[in-house]
Amino acid sequence: MIYDEPLYRPPSEAYSLIIQVTIGCSHNKCSFCGMYKSKKFRIRSKSDIFRDLEEMAARYNKVRRIFLADGDALVLKTQDLKDILLKIKELFPYCERVGIYATPNDILRKSPEELKSLNEYGIGIVYLGIESGSDKILKGISKGADSKDMIEAGKRIVNSGIKLSVTLISGLGGKDGREEHARESAKVINEINPDYLGLLTLIIEPGTRMYDLVQEGTFKLLSTEEVALETQMLIQNLELRNCVFRSNHASNYFSLEGTLPHDKSKLLKQLDVVLNNIEDYSGEYFRRL
Repeated sequence: MIYDEPLYRPPSEAYSLIIQVTIGCSHNKCSFCGMYKSKKFRIRSKSDIFRDLEEMAARYNKVRRIFLADGDALVLKTQDLKDILLKIKELFPYCERVGIYATPNDILRKSPEELKSLNEYGIGIVYLGIESGSDKILKGISKGADSKDMIEAGKRIVNSGIKLSVTLISGLGGKDGREEHARESAKVINEINPDYLGLLTLIIEPGTRMYDLVQEGTFKLLSTEEVALETQMLIQNLELRNCVFRSNHASNYFSLEGTLPHDKSKLLKQLDVVLNNIEDYSGEYFRRL
């Protein structure tokens, strides 16, 4: 099996077998994202996907997790996804979970009944990039969805029985939008109440529209201290029920992890430590996507 690179997957899928169902991202317009700019979006044929699955099954017969790449494999028709999931069940009897990226519009194009059936066929977790809860910021980054769409899409996954992992991006509102980003993002996350919440920190990539805005001086990046303050405001405003929180991605200046609401005070105390020793967290060298 030969991947069409670059290849991306969520951190929690580090030990999963990755199968490319689509190449690239069907939206591919987000101003901050350069992940799939070198690819023209297409859906791979089922025969090619099945061939990859059969090749991998011949080599690794005890795979426990599979991730369907690229950017938003949930864009496939429901029946096509079911056919792929049935093939996975046939070839990988030890597989416990299939994960998939999705855009909010991918989710909203599927009925609640379709999503429930995909859960029954084996989709165990959906990864949704919310990025921000602010409509102004979402429009500014060309996300293609607003906060209402995010809430409806997130709730639809939660109600389907599929685990939902969402991501926000620290610093996405720049200096001018820092407080709005934190407050409005907390509102959206509270409405959805996902199973997992991951916090990344903005890294600007050459070749993206946001990179150009930074070079022009139109968009002003946050300092490490401002990222910590924004994170503090976000956590202060989160009111969740049993949500695993992680801010330990390679893009982050500092690492946080806990379960909300149980660990809320602990996380805020850790942020106090960061803010009181901010010079220890300000290096850019080790930050990566």
